[in-house]
Amino acid sequence: MLGIQALLARLVDVVLIVAGALVASHIRFEDLAQSRGDGAFITFSVAFALVSFPVFGLYESWRGRSLLRLSGQVSIAWLVVQACGLVLMFSLHRTDFISRLWFAYWTAITGGALIVSRLMLHVVLRSVRYAGLNLRNVAVLGVGAHCQEVVCKLEASPSSGFRASAVFDAAPGGSVALKGVPVFDDFHNFAVHVRSAGVQEIWLALPLAEASTMLRFVSEFRDDLVNIRFIPDVRSMALFEGGVIDLIGAPAISLVASPLPARAIVQKEIFDRVFAALALLALIPLLMIIAVAVKCSSCGPVFFTQHRKGADGRVFKIYKFRTMRLHAEKIGVVTQATKGDPRITRVGALLRRTSLDELPQFFNVLRGEMSVVGPRPHAIEHDELYQKVINGYIHRYRIKPGITGWAQVNGFRGETDRVEKMQKRVEHDLYYLRNWSFALDMRIVVATVAKGLIGGNAY
Repeated sequence: MLGIQALLARLVDVVLIVAGALVASHIRFEDLAQSRGDGAFITFSVAFALVSFPVFGLYESWRGRSLLRLSGQVSIAWLVVQACGLVLMFSLHRTDFISRLWFAYWTAITGGALIVSRLMLHVVLRSVRYAGLNLRNVAVLGVGAHCQEVVCKLEASPSSGFRASAVFDAAPGGSVALKGVPVFDDFHNFAVHVRSAGVQEIWLALPLAEASTMLRFVSEFRDDLVNIRFIPDVRSMALFEGGVIDLIGAPAISLVASPLPARAIVQKEIFDRVFAALALLALIPLLMIIAVAVKCSSCGPVFFTQHRKGADGRVFKIYKFRTMRLHAEKIGVVTQATKGDPRITRVGALLRRTSLDELPQFFNVLRGEMSVVGPRPHAIEHDELYQKVINGYIHRYRIKPGITGWAQVNGFRGETDRVEKMQKRVEHDLYYLRNWSFALDMRIVVATVAKGLIGGNAY
């Protein structure tokens, strides 16, 4: 059953979507009666938004979370809804009934309204919280630097709705020192303070070895209406910052595993398939022109195929436009292209310089073998070599490889004639895995279009 707040949030979104369409019709036609064929599109968008927005977490509590990321999530969710609407209208051969200018106005107006409505709500909540209302008092139990870090983050984000009201030093001796927050080292006094000061949250900022301490506090406050949360100090062990997942009915913390939660993977899958489908539809004329040019440039097939490793090390066949003349390679050896490489055709040189030879990989994205954004896949022979000499290389396989990636837009593309170059590329790939968000994906896509298509080290 949905709560009243969730129902109101959905109702507001429906109103904004319909209102945005009507405003766009007024701007485009100046007379709503002239707008034809839009009703079905609007109805579908409303229905799909109600289904897809929860998948993107738009109706969850964002207390203490990034508003920039919320704006990105709203933008992506709305663009996915509109893209799916276009695909449906195209499939039904109804695009002639849709004004492209009206659609652009509608998408922009409603997208802005969805974002602004949420930001306004959070501005109101922030003002209320700055005034000392709608706050949740938090008592932090911890040890050393990790405990101080958690409290400092609380103090640095008053608009989050949380306020540090007490700290219990689980390792007495001055290891925790904070200004303005009472620090306890006596268990009984701390328990009395929690109950008398109306503390609503207890955060256990402890290393995993402190299981007995955690059990003591959980037992003490088991019958109190206090939320107890565990913020483990696993920085020395965890490769990625993984949250708690449900594993065969039991909570589990991922120390070395895929950095993307299941819901994020679903979101990325939806975006990838829709983006790839729209890109291929839009690029059909260009793809045909390139195919003819490749065929006329030299003897051989239009496409170059090669086996690469994808998510979890699964092997797939990657597609590119052929840029080299046919030549023989020794078994188990893949020679990278170099500057002035005589194997590259004139057409191939242009395709490599502009990365247009990568466009057929949208077919790999549609097939579910690749993503639009992710670590670039390398030849299997190179994988086997670098996996032995570069620390962390294997973790590139934890998500699907991408047509473009964080390393590529930061200049690490093209030939890797030295191990140091590949090391830098892997470092950027691991940064992407640790810091993935839809906002980062969009930043990479925009950077690829803006500057990544032309690169001095691509040949």
